[in-house]
Amino acid sequence: MNKAIRSSLLTRKRLIEAASQVFAILGVQGATTREIARVAGVNEVTLFRHFTSKEQLLGAVIENVFALQIEALAHPQAWTQDLKIDLKQYAQLYNTMLEAHEDLIRTFIGEAKRHPEAARQVIEEAAKPLREKLVAYLQSGQRRGMVKADVDPFPAVDMFTGMLLAGMLCRTAKFNQGNYNCEEYIETCVDIFVRGISITTL
Repeated sequence: MNKAIRSSLLTRKRLIEAASQVFAILGVQGATTREIARVAGVNEVTLFRHFTSKEQLLGAVIENVFALQIEALAHPQAWTQDLKIDLKQYAQLYNTMLEAHEDLIRTFIGEAKRHPEAARQVIEEAAKPLREKLVAYLQSGQRRGMVKADVDPFPAVDMFTGMLLAGMLCRTAKFNQGNYNCEEYIETCVDIFVRGISITTL
């Protein structure tokens, strides 16, 4: 990799990290490309060389949030075909992502009704690959006779990830402090979910 390409990639990375901070503090509406460029230590012209709009930069931020989880689940060997083991692995990866980006996630939730349509679409598109991997896994489980045929994988996945999101939000806000720890919460979510979708109770 030559010096110019390496420098360009490092600048892009700095811009994404700066945007993540600015979006978390100021929100999607309040964040400006000027402020993002300032935090990244570059000028706006440089920012626009890498990203044509604030929405495109937002998309890169969200993709970056999910990148590690998507990569970890991208390979067939990541799945053992044991529902409890696989869903626990998925839950732990998802929870790691939620905790690492808590401020950004809380900002998006707080602004949900005020997001521009373009930004909303960007967020949905960026989250889509991670959601689709679990939907595909459950559909495969239905074909193999492990998951109930009458379970609709799409709302089931949303319910599962919703439980994990709710747990992170409550835990980091110090609700239910001392009643149970993060690991116990994840174990319970996985256990209840698996019991609900599997043909044989595990």
